Amino acid sequence: MKKYFVTASAILAIMVSQAQFAYDYQRAANDYYAKGDYNSATVYYEKYLADGKGKDGPTYDPYTIQKMSRQEKAAMLSKQQSIYNLAESYRYLNFHVKAEPYYEQAVNFDRASFPLSKFRYATTLRALEKFDDAEKYFKEFLAEYTVDDSYRETAMREVNNIDFIKSQLKRPDLSLFTVRKGTSHLNTTGASYAPVLSGNTFIFTSTRPDSNAVKNNVYVNRIYAGTVKESGVENIERISIPQPTDIHQGAVSFSSNGNIMYLTRWTISGNQKKTAIYTSRKNGNGWDEPVILDETINVPGSNTQQPFVAGNTLYYASDRPGSLGGFDLWSAALDAAGTPSNPQNLGSAINTKYDEQAPYYHNTSNTLVFSSNGRIGMGGYDFFYSDRSAANWSEPINFGYPVNSVKDDIYFTSQGTARNILENIYFSSDRSAECCLELFALKKVKPMTQVSGLVVSCNGNTPISGATVSIIDTVSNKTLFTKTTGTDGKYLVELDEVIPLKALATADGYLPNAVHFTKPAVDAIVLNNPTICLFDAPKTDDGTVTVDNIYYDFNKSTLREESFPVLDQLVSMMNENKDMKLEIGAHTDSKGTGVYNLKLSDARAKSVVDYLLSKGIGTDRLVSKGYGEVNPVADNTNPDGSDNPDGRQKNRRTEFKILR
Repeated sequence: MKKYFVTASAILAIMVSQAQFAYDYQRAANDYYAKGDYNSATVYYEKYLADGKGKDGPTYDPYTIQKMSRQEKAAMLSKQQSIYNLAESYRYLNFHVKAEPYYEQAVNFDRASFPLSKFRYATTLRALEKFDDAEKYFKEFLAEYTVDDSYRETAMREVNNIDFIKSQLKRPDLSLFTVRKGTSHLNTTGASYAPVLSGNTFIFTSTRPDSNAVKNNVYVNRIYAGTVKESGVENIERISIPQPTDIHQGAVSFSSNGNIMYLTRWTISGNQKKTAIYTSRKNGNGWDEPVILDETINVPGSNTQQPFVAGNTLYYASDRPGSLGGFDLWSAALDAAGTPSNPQNLGSAINTKYDEQAPYYHNTSNTLVFSSNGRIGMGGYDFFYSDRSAANWSEPINFGYPVNSVKDDIYFTSQGTARNILENIYFSSDRSAECCLELFALKKVKPMTQVSGLVVSCNGNTPISGATVSIIDTVSNKTLFTKTTGTDGKYLVELDEVIPLKALATADGYLPNAVHFTKPAVDAIVLNNPTICLFDAPKTDDGTVTVDNIYYDFNKSTLREESFPVLDQLVSMMNENKDMKLEIGAHTDSKGTGVYNLKLSDARAKSVVDYLLSKGIGTDRLVSKGYGEVNPVADNTNPDGSDNPDGRQKNRRTEFKILR
């Protein structure tokens, strides 16, 4: 009996000990989670939830929940909170593979206690490229979550993101891209990001282990540099710049002469990150102690980071007062000494109420590149680009796949040309990592584009053989190519750059005409231009040309839609000949009274003029005139007095006369 009592006591002691361990693990995990140390939190939540641990209550079951005691409900909620916190910790660490199974459990928890569980799960599924499942859970979240806030707005955008992703993965030009992950020298343990190119020197920020770092200060963001070679970036060394043990620094940019470094410094306390921009002066082979920029840039109580210098302008990201929400992009003027002044928000054309970060300005193409999580894209942070015409930024455009991924793509630099910014770029992304940003190189080939088209007669729509087609740069007015159409009226040219151009067609016996064209939204290998139709040159002394295919409603002056194509060609011809002035004349056959026919023809001529005016032709270049039945070009009746339908059809015509 005594033996059994001892055994039972031992088992009870083990059970109590296990329960105490579980409690201690959970308490430690909660403490780390509250402090923002998510890596440590995951370790202890995993221990708590491991087999034999954390079994302090049943899982959520809507059919039995009402039968639970208050203590059982508290135990259940405690375990569920730990599972949810573990999923959240992995999300904060961008460790989506690890987060997924815990969010999968959380979506079955009490919705009132965990209202965002489906939103978080859907976001994780999207990052793992499980698009159909992600879309399902985003839509379920939207059906259940009725609060009109940023989570609902983001979920709606994410549904659109999935449509965008699916379209991007089917892009016809994907073969033009080559994406290469940096070598193991560049992407080691930890994060490597924020690339900067200076000649053949490659500068970046990394949390790679540093054997020279003091104990417990190994994984800190520091600045490194290497040499760009055919095989990749080699000879990587830490840049010699002062850095206190409790300070992170990186995301650098340099003045045009290379003597001033602008960099971000930050501290992390729990889950609070405080950032500011500093400058450092070159000192031999090293750099002086960084000095914080004054309150012009680093506004007290705000975060300022990610400087980029373009000429005499400093671009940066900040959540300072005056931002539209989250981080916005700002600019400031730099004087000769490199001191910034007059900070300006880049405005709503660039910034959203979410986050815009990591600005980069490509001087060669005058293009601003930045990352945003507030626009339709692949998900997470995507790269967008905008150019500036006059004082305004153009609507930002998503670079699309494969420049962007379903994870975070942030920090960009280019050695590309004005016509191809993607010819040779480096960027950072966590697309192929479990947790951290890594460095990538991307090249996009600009293929020769075949531009083809057709030249026909406006009257009869027959191909014109031997027409001369000149491809003209509309900016410089320089002729790039000249081609002659074949018997089928077609022409074909190959261009290495499809900038704003026009194809001007001329032929004996015809008036010249042109079509304007430029590159499509996606680089195309074949571009088919709209048909160019040429009007007959005047064959009469008064310079009159008959225009076929203009139709009106019966006994009315209303233009029918079938008339628009030929009238659009007339607009095109007048746009190419800015000094041309036309009289639009309309004629009728002899049916009806002379007064009625004159009134009808006058109204029809005015209808044509009104259409041309609606397309931007000036009023001083157009005159309308109705001639009624007085100028027939064929007999309305046959010699025997019978009706002549063909003659009447020819007489019901619209003409233009060149007045100037």
